[in-house]
Amino acid sequence: MDALIAAPLLLPAFAGTASLLFWLRYRWIGAIISIASMMGLIALAIVLMAQAASGGAIAYALGDWPAPFGIVLVLDRLSALMLLLTALLGFAVAVHAALTGLDRKGWHFHPLLQFQLLGINGAFLTGDLFNLFVFFEVLLIASYGLMLHGQGAQRLSAGIQYVIVNLLGSTLFLIALGLLYGVTGTLNMADMAVRAGALPEGDQGLLRAGGLLLAVVFALKAALLPLHLWLPRTYAATAPAVATLFAIMTKVGAYAIIRTMPLIFGDAAGTFLLPSALGTMLLGFFGLLAARGLADMAAFGLIGSTATLLTAIALFDGHAMAAALYYLPHTTLTAALLFLTVDLIIRWRGVEGGAIVPTPHYKGQGWLGFQFLAAAVALVGLPPLSGFVGKLLILQAAIPSAYMVAIWAFVLGTSLLGLIGLARAGSTLFWKEDANPAIAADRPAPRALEALPAAFLLILLAALTAGAGPATAYMEATSAQVFDATGYVRSVLGPEQGGAGR
Repeated sequence: MDALIAAPLLLPAFAGTASLLFWLRYRWIGAIISIASMMGLIALAIVLMAQAASGGAIAYALGDWPAPFGIVLVLDRLSALMLLLTALLGFAVAVHAALTGLDRKGWHFHPLLQFQLLGINGAFLTGDLFNLFVFFEVLLIASYGLMLHGQGAQRLSAGIQYVIVNLLGSTLFLIALGLLYGVTGTLNMADMAVRAGALPEGDQGLLRAGGLLLAVVFALKAALLPLHLWLPRTYAATAPAVATLFAIMTKVGAYAIIRTMPLIFGDAAGTFLLPSALGTMLLGFFGLLAARGLADMAAFGLIGSTATLLTAIALFDGHAMAAALYYLPHTTLTAALLFLTVDLIIRWRGVEGGAIVPTPHYKGQGWLGFQFLAAAVALVGLPPLSGFVGKLLILQAAIPSAYMVAIWAFVLGTSLLGLIGLARAGSTLFWKEDANPAIAADRPAPRALEALPAAFLLILLAALTAGAGPATAYMEATSAQVFDATGYVRSVLGPEQGGAGR
């Protein structure tokens, strides 16, 4: 049964290859393979989540080479949660691309989508820092192709910037790995946790330097200030449906922080993560308030919402981590819903593009207005959706912190900024009307089926809200497992290991 842990890697690898074979002449077969693969990933993730919830972490050694000598995949509550979230998001994107024809605006959309999922799932399952780097590169290479899908000068310019920034991040990642390997003699996370505690005092500074350099790399992936500049332009320039999938990529950086810092390095990274997250939160929601385009608004909303998540993570406390873990699927689904809503608004209303301007009435406007309202309520954190629960949990968890006043002020203040910005955009888009008969006559006929993926995400948000009790219980157990370094080490290296160093 443990071999099933490798299935989330194998399924997208085979599906991506199979969809590529049919892509030249029978594209619809490739799309069906891709969507079927997503459904299989959802089923796999549910099975693995049930398996992870029944006990401690489960390690699977590829090729039967034991850790730390071989490649090991590790399944626990956190990685199972991320696998399910990725599969659900990937399913919505694949269906939306097929229904709207996005996958036919360029070559190899579905193969690239599958290989990006391979990289993301690998990053969530690996128990080795070098293989975390490898899976980062796999997902980034696939994301380069997806980002440029559909072509265009603006997209190409933003894509070049995106590639350069991530190449810089990859270089820093390799430097950090070299430093950590030189100090500890291993890159297996569990083994490094053991050896870190046994290092002489003279090597502790090098270990901390390597840990801080890793934290900088992960902060770059999560688009934290001052390493955030690549995200707004990239996400606004790419196709909104592709940006929907990219909403999980900032969470890969957050996941890497959660996975490595408490296990190996302790809470040292919190000294710069917390002020950086607070500053990013302010910048993101100010950017949302100032945005004049829908895609820019959604990109800055993602930055601000992810920064709220990282604010809770940066406290490195059990209760704060549980609150962050509940907020993590919420912010991912909310950003995805907003990007898909933006795509539908651009498609259905016609020639105005993504500008936040009044338009003549069009068919389907009422439904899109409701969908936009739901996304806005969720992003700002108003009741009744799960954003209210998540932000309330974060505020409660911040009470014992010495930074409580700052956290409360930033979370509540940026929520107000987001509310003003989204209310202004919504009133312009759906209440004001530009009675221009030339524009009204040129509108495409919307297809109701195109709204199904966004409705699916809205249902997931409603389910997260309705199931807040069981969900928070799962997140509390997950948080306890994150900080149980000894349990993780024993699961990976064997029961004879007495404990980790941190």
